[in-house]
Amino acid sequence: MTITRRTLLAATAALAMAASFGAAHAGDVTLNIGYQPIVEPSRVPQADGTYEKVTGAKINWQKFDGGADVIAAIASGSLDIGYVGSSPLAAAASRELPIETIFVVGLISEAEALAVKSVEKPEDLAGKKIATPFVSTAHYSLLTALKHWNVDPKSVEILNLRPPEIAAAWQRGDIDGAYVWDPVLAELKKDGKVLATSADVADWGGPTFDAWIVSKKFAEEHPDVVTAFVKVTGEATAAYRADPEAWSATSPEAEKIARLTGARQEEVPALLKGYIFPTLEEQAGEALLGGGTVKAVADTSAFLLEQGKIPAALSDYKPYVSTRWVSDASKLAY
Repeated sequence: MTITRRTLLAATAALAMAASFGAAHAGDVTLNIGYQPIVEPSRVPQADGTYEKVTGAKINWQKFDGGADVIAAIASGSLDIGYVGSSPLAAAASRELPIETIFVVGLISEAEALAVKSVEKPEDLAGKKIATPFVSTAHYSLLTALKHWNVDPKSVEILNLRPPEIAAAWQRGDIDGAYVWDPVLAELKKDGKVLATSADVADWGGPTFDAWIVSKKFAEEHPDVVTAFVKVTGEATAAYRADPEAWSATSPEAEKIARLTGARQEEVPALLKGYIFPTLEEQAGEALLGGGTVKAVADTSAFLLEQGKIPAALSDYKPYVSTRWVSDASKLAY
């Protein structure tokens, strides 16, 4: 057993001991969480029930294929906490949806990319059918890449497809390429060519990230549940960051992640490396929730406005990003 495995088990045990803490404050609270099948550390406590143990809440997990659908569900009141990318987050904040960003899950690197067939260079994209989920981080990255390459988006037939639909369309030969995320991206790369990754797009001035957001109403009514949720998420990230190699293809962590995401278990270690996962201690820093996240949301909103994807941008996005929850979670002791 590796040190990291012992660390993970110890952390899980410690969190489980907090069940009384969560139960005492959560009571009979039902927590509706919208997740996406993204390969990242918090899938592990989701799979093994740690979130339920620590928050003391009854959790209703709902799977979504894109951030836009998560935002719509939060807006309708059917979700309390949701997993979204920076682009749908920016669009939601620009429409003044009452939400807060509570944890930056991962900075997207090679986990999202533009995979193509029969396209050798960016100029060849004109006239091609390229799919991506609209108002997603992938959509934002695609538009940013086209702008960087001086390729008119109107010259490309951009199709709005969810990841499962992209995989099917690719297999049928209905599309020439797609900007999408893992694990669907991993399948496209087997017989396609990567023209650009989100790491490239970040270098071109368009960084993207995934985050957990919360309904402000739920956060105000159940602050202890939100704090406990963030604590569990931070512990999962810390366990991975302590020794990534321990999360091997045969590890229980990889099995749990594969079970919830549909990724091949043997591919999980490589897919995890497609992100940069900030720890709980790093979250409140100036680079993330303490400043960088607000700037990234503002910059993304400005770009979406320029592209006509949102009706207006706000002068201040600070109300939609909070350091409170990671700060409180860091102080949480059992």
